[in-house]
Amino acid sequence: MKGLFDKTGFKNLELKNRFIRSAIHEGLADSQDGSVSPEILNIYEEIAKGGVSTIITGFAFTVEGENPTHRMLAAYDDRFIEGFKKLTDIVHKYGVNIILQLASGGSQAKFNYRKRKIYGPSAVEHKFTGITPIEMSGKDINQLEHAFGDAALRAKKGGFDGVQIHAAHGYLLSQFLSPYYNRRKDEYGGSIENRARIIFRVFENIREKAGEDFAVLIKINCSDFMEEDGFCFEESRFVCKKLDEMGIDLIEISGNVGLNQTEPQIIRPDVHKDREKQCYFSEYAKKIADDVSIPVSVVGANRDFNMMTEILNDSQIQYFSLARTVLCEADVVNKWDKNPGYEPGCISCNQCWSLKHGNICIFNRKSS
Repeated sequence: MKGLFDKTGFKNLELKNRFIRSAIHEGLADSQDGSVSPEILNIYEEIAKGGVSTIITGFAFTVEGENPTHRMLAAYDDRFIEGFKKLTDIVHKYGVNIILQLASGGSQAKFNYRKRKIYGPSAVEHKFTGITPIEMSGKDINQLEHAFGDAALRAKKGGFDGVQIHAAHGYLLSQFLSPYYNRRKDEYGGSIENRARIIFRVFENIREKAGEDFAVLIKINCSDFMEEDGFCFEESRFVCKKLDEMGIDLIEISGNVGLNQTEPQIIRPDVHKDREKQCYFSEYAKKIADDVSIPVSVVGANRDFNMMTEILNDSQIQYFSLARTVLCEADVVNKWDKNPGYEPGCISCNQCWSLKHGNICIFNRKSS
């Protein structure tokens, strides 16, 4: 029988258990340029001490001035490597791997969007932000593909164990996958193979620049849940199988955060009370895990230790990604190690984010 505290590994990484801290934007990078701040160092040290095997950082932007949200980590210049080294050295002290998530925002932008050019696959108004982006040219796309590769090389020089391509949650790469947002007529539009082409080329550019020994992961939606307008589950399966063939190292399955809504639906309410509402992307992840030869991790209200153990043994899913659960309690994995029946403290209130405090659980904010 497989257990959540099994020692496993992929690529050249050793994992002391099957728990991965999924990426969360902290909103606490240096406010001037996105470099690693003392607050970021403190947060990640607490998470590393808390028991997870691997940390995926909050997303980092790869093109200067393209950050879609406030105080976001940056990876567009070599000057950030020094800060990366400080961060990775701290995390590695605790026997924990650390992965830098790389992203591009597109029209899902909340920060400074009136003062800069916003690009997208097509000039289609975003359902939530109301922003109509400039359609990217072939040259724009090629530059972005190289920007991801360059950022991955900086991550490697900075001591990261790998990078994760953020192709989920409505950001730019996710928009390319969506037939609603991607109405191009060239090689990047139309069929799912064309709409995913930018992701395939981003992966190839990262692999070429960072090397075969560097772990490359992807976070991808199982579906946009936009009915006929969106990226559907069968298309997600196609992209995952293709990336498996290309040699990506781990796929993290997530889902739409509400692009068909009037506002983002970040997390389902009351998951802490109702076990049936937990692990809500696991049925999709199970099918994708059957399709591919590489490890699959699933995110989405992974709260119940016994439920995760059941999924682990009833499927090919190998890892479980924790987001707000760890935001509330950095040491939740250590607590499960001592007591598998422990119930996490997160109540799914969605009050984490604050411009004043950053993305910090309301139970952990200091009064000021």
